[in-house]
Amino acid sequence: MSDMTVIKEEDLIESVADALQYISYYHPMDYIRALGDAYEAEQGPAAKDAIAQILTNSRMCAEGHRPICQDTGIVNVFVRWGMGCRLDTMRSLQEVVDEGVRKAYNDPDNKLRASILADPAFTRRNTRDNTPCVLSVEMVPGNTISIDVAAKGGGSENKSKFKMMNPSDNIVDWVLEQIPSMGAGWCPPGMLGIGIGGTAEHCLKLAKLSLMEPIDMGQLKQRGPQSDIEKLRVDIFDAVNATGVGAQGLGGLSTVLDVKILDAPCHAAGKPVGMIPNCAATRHAHFTLDGSGPAYLEPPRIDQYPQVTWKPDAAARRVDLDRLTPQEVESWKDGDRLLLSGRMLTGRDAAHKRIHDMLEAGEDLPVDFRGRAIYYVGPVDPVMGEVVGPAGPTTATRMDKFTEMMLDLGLLAMIGKAERGQDAVEVISRFKVAYLMATGGAAYLVSRAIKSARVVAFEDLGMEAIYEFEVEDMPVTVAVDAHGNNVHKLAPAEWSRRIAAGEVAPAQ
Repeated sequence: MSDMTVIKEEDLIESVADALQYISYYHPMDYIRALGDAYEAEQGPAAKDAIAQILTNSRMCAEGHRPICQDTGIVNVFVRWGMGCRLDTMRSLQEVVDEGVRKAYNDPDNKLRASILADPAFTRRNTRDNTPCVLSVEMVPGNTISIDVAAKGGGSENKSKFKMMNPSDNIVDWVLEQIPSMGAGWCPPGMLGIGIGGTAEHCLKLAKLSLMEPIDMGQLKQRGPQSDIEKLRVDIFDAVNATGVGAQGLGGLSTVLDVKILDAPCHAAGKPVGMIPNCAATRHAHFTLDGSGPAYLEPPRIDQYPQVTWKPDAAARRVDLDRLTPQEVESWKDGDRLLLSGRMLTGRDAAHKRIHDMLEAGEDLPVDFRGRAIYYVGPVDPVMGEVVGPAGPTTATRMDKFTEMMLDLGLLAMIGKAERGQDAVEVISRFKVAYLMATGGAAYLVSRAIKSARVVAFEDLGMEAIYEFEVEDMPVTVAVDAHGNNVHKLAPAEWSRRIAAGEVAPAQ
């Protein structure tokens, strides 16, 4: 045993914590370079504006060491443990890694949002420190341990897909069938990770693992595919971008920046296939421990970021939320860009459920929603004098079933990310109100528009409490107008038509 590498418990904890802090504010540079190329090529004005927001937000986060997205994710840790290593601890590996997660998420200089809930089917209690992580361990030869960490946001994770295919089923066709049902809640442009083979749970693990690999679609297309898997990657990439979904689902040329595939042998009777998207807040990193101390990741160079700085569109309409009228809301058209100023309320899943339960019980609500706008958000806690931490939108689709209830209370506008379901669109048009979309993956940029924040109800819900924000020039796009025109249906259909007609070239 004397020749074994000893990995100290505190070195593993420190390395995990450092990596999680790192990925909260540094995008992988391969993603930034690919997104910069997509920005240059993009011809859809709304999509180009969204990519500009994401790139500007990324540089701001790198400089300010604050989260790229308010959803700082569920932590995934993949460990390849060299069998010549021994962990010097009395605790389980899960407990030690979770201690690193705890340390990262409660770091006072950059506190990350605790999003993990215990007792998921019933009380859904927040664990307050984002533990436990999802841990995978593989024992391998060697005297080092190799670790990948990733933080997966709920918006993209919720769009994971799985099918136990028949051996003769076509994988490209299946992926294309899934894209409409994925909508924009996974915050494109991102990546698709695909796992093929193994068993049901193994193919999904392969899909997740594939997302740890660097973006290389540009190089692959330049030299040409050299295997069946590489050809499948290119075929899926081209087919998905030809759908015209575009950045944030606003219609455009770049829906995915890469497609990754890992496969494994499987039973003759089936072909399990799993697909997991990575969002615009792509967050993962790799480090190795060899017993010499903790691993610290080297920061990227800010001067290597694309020189893209988002500024409000000169043609955007300025809206005073404190004087909002039904007539003004009804005048907005789908695709209009607005700059919101004034006071808005916030609320998301837990708040909407509690409002529903209070109304059912005949109780008075603590907030008056008449004439107001509500922002679907769960912000990061503030640090260092901030009024609020990064506060980007959450997926609006989850609030669809509460839409009629909230509009009955007098709401005039809702703000979130991604599409609304057809039933919600019908309710929005019936009440002559509007749904506005903020850019997912630009949480720090959005938070700079928030000038004050105070909790006005349900403080016990933590990040899901109802706040009142005062904002100045917060950028949004009219996604569903008072007449039921839905940009998430209309824009991708138009861009798909233009790509098919050869009027524009899809992403290369």
